Amino acid sequence: MTSRTLRRLFAATALALALPAAALAADPAPASQPPSANMQGDQQAWIKDPHIHAFYQLTVAAFANGPDKVDKARFERDAFAIFRDFGRATGVGADAMQEHLKLIPGQVIQIATEDPKVLTSYDNFITAVMGPQ
Repeated sequence: MTSRTLRRLFAATALALALPAAALAADPAPASQPPSANMQGDQQAWIKDPHIHAFYQLTVAAFANGPDKVDKARFERDAFAIFRDFGRATGVGADAMQEHLKLIPGQVIQIATEDPKVLTSYDNFITAVMGPQ
C-alpha cells in the first residue's frame, strides 16, 4: 500500500466516528465545486484535539533514533492508550475507539518510514495522515 493510500484510509477511518450524523446529511456540494474536494467534512475538531497532538508527539518520540529503531509493540501499546482515552473523552468509548483505529499505528509507522519529513511539524503530520486541509 502506498503512503497516499494509507493517508486516505486513515482520514476516512478517523472521520467515520468524528462526524455527527447531521454533517453526513448536509446538502451536497455545489455543482461548481471540483470533484477532488474534501468529502469528509470538517476535520478541525480532530486536528485540534490534544489526543491527536499526543499521538503526533508519540510518533516523533518513537522515530527519534530512526525508523529502524521504532519499537512497534511499544508504539502500538502507547498509541492504543491515547486512542482509548480519546474514545472516553469523545463519548465513543475506549474499546470502540481502539477497535476503530487499530490499524493506524502500523500505517503511521509505514508513512513516517517512507517520508520522515511528515514528522518535522504537526501540520506535515496531519497532511500525511488526514490529507490536505
